Amino acid sequence: MSLFPVPTALLKLFGLFPLYSYPSIEPQSKQPLKEPTLWIAPPRTGSESGVLSRDVDCLKWQAFLALKGLAGIAVRWDVVSEGAIDKKLPNLHVPLNGKAPEPEDGSLLAASMIPSWAADRLASTEEKELDALDGYKDQAAKDESLAWTTMLETRVRAALLVAQPSSSYLQSLLNLTYSDNDTDPLASITTPPLPPLTGYSSLIRPMGSRVNTVAVESEYREAISALAERLGTDKWFLGSENATVLDALLFAYIHTILHSKDSIRVEVTRRVNLVAWEWRVRGVVRAAFHKASR
Repeated sequence: MSLFPVPTALLKLFGLFPLYSYPSIEPQSKQPLKEPTLWIAPPRTGSESGVLSRDVDCLKWQAFLALKGLAGIAVRWDVVSEGAIDKKLPNLHVPLNGKAPEPEDGSLLAASMIPSWAADRLASTEEKELDALDGYKDQAAKDESLAWTTMLETRVRAALLVAQPSSSYLQSLLNLTYSDNDTDPLASITTPPLPPLTGYSSLIRPMGSRVNTVAVESEYREAISALAERLGTDKWFLGSENATVLDALLFAYIHTILHSKDSIRVEVTRRVNLVAWEWRVRGVVRAAFHKASR
């Protein structure tokens, strides 16, 4: 009993807002995870690609695992990015294997930990000998791969971002679910950073970017032309004997471009060697995955 009773009027007010308790939500499946499962962004609706993600970053890691020869991996796309590590897909869910516990067993791995997980499961001695060069034929090719990676992640990625449909200006103004840490993905890969559309001498926060689409498209065309010329008739990029992480990255971008707007797709479709290469690699990547049963 309280020494200071609650006034009747206040009790009636509290009665208008009763507190209810609900039972805990059980997981959808109580079955233990039996196979590695990659969490990805959903595939395209009605696409012949099947289990291949529509997100270029997720698709890169799908291709990486497949081209390393790690087949039989499940994928699921019912987890939103907010449920992933650092709110970024993909994640790799690794099951317990019944052996002595390892740091990654029974845990969720961020994308940055996928290469080390894959390396531990490659039993081939030959593969281990290639670790120093990451699969490239020599040190010069490995050094050259850095330039091609930068070009894909900047010039080609910028064209993809520009080609994506954007929300209207009114929708941007009505969107109040932003934070101070939000960054424009296009501005983050552009040097110098792009100026914002709004925000100067205004109460409206800076949003959007003033994009020079002519310059972006010009650099994109030059990049695709250079990629096609460098690939030539080689099986893998830079003449490597086996697939490398650069091949996985290149496949992710070429495949995504071939399912994008005509304004950027036509630059790839004009290069027969790029189209044929993507078609061959797509079959390898798609065969390595299957949809997880939940």
